[in-house]
Amino acid sequence: MSVVPYKEQTASKKEQVATMFDNIAGKYDLLNRVLSFGIDIYWRKKAVRLLKPLRPRLILDIATGTGDFAIEALAAKPEKIIGVDISEGMLAKGREKLRKMKLEDKIELRKGDSEKLLFTDNYFDAVIVSFGVRNFENLDKGLVDMFRVLKKGGTCIIVEFSKPTGFPFKQVYNFYSSRILPLIGKVISKDQSAYSYLPESVQAFPDGKDFLNIFEKAGFHSTKCIPLTFGISSIYIGRK
Repeated sequence: MSVVPYKEQTASKKEQVATMFDNIAGKYDLLNRVLSFGIDIYWRKKAVRLLKPLRPRLILDIATGTGDFAIEALAAKPEKIIGVDISEGMLAKGREKLRKMKLEDKIELRKGDSEKLLFTDNYFDAVIVSFGVRNFENLDKGLVDMFRVLKKGGTCIIVEFSKPTGFPFKQVYNFYSSRILPLIGKVISKDQSAYSYLPESVQAFPDGKDFLNIFEKAGFHSTKCIPLTFGISSIYIGRK
C-alpha cells in the first residue's frame, strides 16, 4: 500500500495529495524555509547550475507548487517555463508570487496531472521537478510521461529527499524528521497529517540506485545521482 497523507480516508493518493497541498498552501513557503533551515534554496540553486550549460529554451517544471523551482530556473535563461501542479491552492499562491515579481511573461502556471501531461511528444528542452516525484501515485507512469514530453537529447533534473546512511547523521536526521518536523508542521500549518506524511513518504521512496533503476526503466540514459547535505536530498539527472 502506498503512503498517503490521510490514512482514514478512502480517496486515492493523488486526491489526498492535492487536498493536503490545498490545505497547507498558505504556509508552504514559510514551512519550507523553517523546516529545512533554508537549505532547500541551496539545493535548487545547485540543480539549476547543472541546467545552465544546457541552455534550454522551453522548460517544464512538474509539481511546481508555488513556483520556487521555476523562478530559480530563470537563471538558465530560457524563453519560457511552464509549471504544472494538481493543487489549485498552491498554484494560486504561485501566481500571486509571479505577479508581485512581474514574471508572468516568463513563467506560466497550469493545473495538471503529472502522470497525464497535456503536452505533445518531444515538446520540452528540459523537465525539472523538486520534491514532487515521491508524491506521484504511480512513479513509473509519471516518469514515462516526463520522458515522452522531453525532446530527444533533452535533460531531466529531479531534486528529491533521500535517506542519510552515515553515522551519526542518519540517527539525528531520523529523530528530527519523525519527532520534531511533524510537531513544527502541525503548529504552523494546522495540518498534522501533512507533516507526518512527509517523513513517511521519504522513508518509502526508492532513493539512490533504486531510483536510478526506475529512472532508466522509464527510458532515460546517462543517469546520475548527486547526494546533497549528507544525503538528506539528492539530484537525479537523466537524458533522453
